[in-house]
Amino acid sequence: MKPRDVILQNIECRCEERIGLCFGNGRFNDMAGVGVQHNLEIKKWQEGDVEYSTDVWGNVWHRISNFSSGGEIFQPALDDWAKLDGYVLPDLDNPAYYEAARRLGADEKEDRFRFGFLPGFPFAICRYLRRMEVYFLDLMAEREHLDVLHDRVTTLLEGVINRYGEAGLDGVMFCEDLGVQDRPLIGPGMWRDVFGPLYERLTSRAHAHGMKVLMHSCGYNWALIDDLCAAGIDCFQFDQPAIYDQPALAAKLRQHGVGLWSPCDIQKVLPTGNRDLIEQETERLVNNFRGGFIAKNYPDLHGIGVEPEWDRWSYETFVRVGAPGLETAGSR
Repeated sequence: MKPRDVILQNIECRCEERIGLCFGNGRFNDMAGVGVQHNLEIKKWQEGDVEYSTDVWGNVWHRISNFSSGGEIFQPALDDWAKLDGYVLPDLDNPAYYEAARRLGADEKEDRFRFGFLPGFPFAICRYLRRMEVYFLDLMAEREHLDVLHDRVTTLLEGVINRYGEAGLDGVMFCEDLGVQDRPLIGPGMWRDVFGPLYERLTSRAHAHGMKVLMHSCGYNWALIDDLCAAGIDCFQFDQPAIYDQPALAAKLRQHGVGLWSPCDIQKVLPTGNRDLIEQETERLVNNFRGGFIAKNYPDLHGIGVEPEWDRWSYETFVRVGAPGLETAGSR
């Protein structure tokens, strides 16, 4: 079976042959991703131990240098609603930014699942534009302004999805962290009212191009899983599978025909450095979600305090348990 078929069948919870694999550094990888190759200006500067940077939306970020690769909003682009009418979104749907996507889509030798990274989804993008604590107040007190902003951002993202669809890719992937440790950031009622229609606009646009929609979200999203599936999400990328009741989550995803794409848990398992625990929990993941599971590595090991060797233990277990026969086939 070709790697693309392995991924598609795991996304649809119907792969009997093996789990999907998505690992960097010369290891087995059934997936090929590409981003928006824009030429928009990004600035970075240092002040003491703090690194500042801008993003394409006009926000200013800051982070402690030499720590994690992420950061937090320092100055949001829309710190005053009076700026909304004059705010210009970046032209991320510009066809000139998709030459790499078109090459990937046209490569007849590429037999992996080809997907494009979206520059966010409405909740993630807009909460940064306003700063998260202000944005949550906006959801209650500034709905009229938020509806305008959400619509503009969603329209732009529809254009980005169109570009990937025109390039002939198999799917799109986005990041939108909806949960904290034990609950969603937004209750199901508000999510259905505010965000459900936006998700449906975007997933239906992708599905119209024959593309799957893959969603990363950190935190405990159990209360939203059914709504997210109903809104068109085809596969969840969770980095913290240990916070879920895994058999219950597996049963729910199978019911919806939705796959799971996950590393060994990056919060409770990998950072322990306990080889027995890492191998045991990796095997448990495969056994719980087998048939609809894609294994991956976490790209920022330094940021979560994980040594490469610990990551290797998990990878080797994923291959041994989830893809028997590939151990001696070499990497791709």
